[in-house]
Amino acid sequence: MTDVQLHPTAIVDSAAKLGPGVQVGPYTIVGPGVELGEGCSVGHHATLEGPTKIGARNIFFPYAAIGFKTQDLKYKSEPTYLEIGDDNTFREFSTVHRGTGPGEKTVIGSHNLFLAYAHIAHNCVVGSHTIFSNNATLAGHVTVEDHAVISGLSAVHQFCRIGAHSIIGGCAKIVQDVPPFLIADGNPAHLRGVNHVGLERRGFAEGDIKALRRAYRIIADRTLNFSQAVEKIAASEDSSNEQVRKLIDFLQSTQRGVIRPEPLAGT
Repeated sequence: MTDVQLHPTAIVDSAAKLGPGVQVGPYTIVGPGVELGEGCSVGHHATLEGPTKIGARNIFFPYAAIGFKTQDLKYKSEPTYLEIGDDNTFREFSTVHRGTGPGEKTVIGSHNLFLAYAHIAHNCVVGSHTIFSNNATLAGHVTVEDHAVISGLSAVHQFCRIGAHSIIGGCAKIVQDVPPFLIADGNPAHLRGVNHVGLERRGFAEGDIKALRRAYRIIADRTLNFSQAVEKIAASEDSSNEQVRKLIDFLQSTQRGVIRPEPLAGT
């Protein structure tokens, strides 16, 4: 273990694999089946369990609990897995669980930020460049696409999808899919518009944003049911736009249904 720094109070199982430059702090536990990539840093009192494969330069703050077994009552101690990419930050008390069925896994990409008490349940798939604010919580089998933002104290129901570049407001209750590029907020959550500021910050062209806004107005038209709205977007001139095409593909592939704007009073 080249240049590995272990505090004398840390407990590191002999079956764990630590890459070059890994730092393990006081009273930390690294269990069997854990693989820590180059340059990872594990703060004091954090616990990592396996089988868990972790890429390079991940930072685990104090009391993070990573790779624990699922909370699913169906779990019967079968071998399940967790895979984490590179350059992620897991703040204090964040929790990530392994898969729930034989051979199943939870997967987290790279360059994500998980703030204090964020929770990733079994079988979730989280992309890259996402932000989970304090107490943002995923139930099992949730998919979160790249660049999504989940604000504090929000909760996502199992099997939902959170689309790329979307943002979920604080204290939101998500029980259906959140389309890419849009804003969801409320309890229960409704769509509130296009994530204009977020898209501008990520360098989206103004023409793309305007096309998405026109598509959103069709989604918000309560004279159309969901299928009619999707068909109208697909038939519009904007359907040739790359970003609108991604929105259409997401809407057409939903399994749980998609949240929509809140109906106007009296409708």
